[in-house]
Amino acid sequence: MAREIMHDFCTTCRKETSYKLYKRKIHKVIKDKEYEFEITVAKCDECGSDMDIPGLLDKNSDEVDRQYRDAEGLVGIDDIQKLIDIYNIGKAPLSLALGFGEITITRYLLGQIPSKEYSDVIRKALSSPKHMIELLKQNKDKIGDAAYKKAIKAAEEVARLFCVSDKMLLTISYIFEQMREITPLALQKILYYIQGIYIVSYGEPLYEEDCMAWVHGPVYEGVYNLFKDFKYNPIEDDRFAIFKNRFEELSEQEKAVIDLVINTFGKYSGKVLEDITHEESPWKNARMGYEATESSREKISKDEIKKYFSYIAEKFGVRSEDSLNAYIQSFM
Repeated sequence: MAREIMHDFCTTCRKETSYKLYKRKIHKVIKDKEYEFEITVAKCDECGSDMDIPGLLDKNSDEVDRQYRDAEGLVGIDDIQKLIDIYNIGKAPLSLALGFGEITITRYLLGQIPSKEYSDVIRKALSSPKHMIELLKQNKDKIGDAAYKKAIKAAEEVARLFCVSDKMLLTISYIFEQMREITPLALQKILYYIQGIYIVSYGEPLYEEDCMAWVHGPVYEGVYNLFKDFKYNPIEDDRFAIFKNRFEELSEQEKAVIDLVINTFGKYSGKVLEDITHEESPWKNARMGYEATESSREKISKDEIKKYFSYIAEKFGVRSEDSLNAYIQSFM
C-alpha cells in the first residue's frame, strides 16, 4: 500500500507543499534542571524549512510532558485514568481516598504535574489492589457510602485476581514490558523456562510456585487463573495496568535471565513451546500413566526442573542466546 503524501502550506515557499515528519532533540530547562527531549517536526520537501502543521504544537507538548514525567518517575494522565477505571471510582472520591484534596485528581487530569510524593502514592495504589483497599477503608467516612461500596467491590475483585507470589508478579510485569504481545499459553511456557534457567544458573528458584503437568505443558495454576479469560488470545485488559513498572524491583541478575528467555524462547508461539515441553522429561515424567488429553494436577518438582536444566546446561549451555537457540533448534 502506497504511503499517503502529506501536504500543508509552507510559509517559506508561500504555497502548499508536501512534507515529512522527523524527530528532533531539543533541550529545555525545567526548575533549574536541563532535560533533553525528542519532539516531532514537519519539514517541507521543497525547501527543507520547518512547517507549522495543525496539531503539531499539541503533539510536541504531549511528547515533552510524557518524557519529563518518565525522566522524573512521575505518573501520567493515562495512569490516573486507569486508576479511576480499575477501581470504578470518581475523581473527587479518589482524591479523598488517596489522602489528597478533593479536586487534586481533577487538576492532574487537566495536565497539572503531581509532585514525586503524590505520584508515588498514585503509583502504589495502581500497582497494589491490597494497598488500595487499605486506603479506601482508612478514608471511608470522607468518600461517602455509595462511592465507597462501588470502589471497594472493584478493588476486592481485582485483588482476588492476583493470587500469585510477588516475585511472579514482578516477572510477569517485566515480560509485559519487553514483549509487544503475549498469549496465556506462551506466557506459561516462558515462565517455566525462566524458572529452569534461573535454578540451574543460581541454585535457587526465582519464584516459589510449583508448576503442574497439564495437557498443554507446564502450567502455573495461579497464573492460569489470572489470565484464563483470554484463552488463546493476547493478554489485553486495563485491570492489568497494575503490573506496570512493578519490574523495577527485580535485580539486574533476574532481568538478565528473563531477557535471555524472551530473546530465545519468546520468539516462538505458545503452541511451538508447548510441543517442546512435551518432549522434555519433567513434563513427560509427571504425565506418566495419563492419556494425552487426560487432566492431571501432578506437580513438576523444582528438583526435577533443576535436574533437567542441568542436563541442558551441560549439553548446550544456558548462559547465552546462541546456546539456547541451539537447544530449541534441536527440536525443529
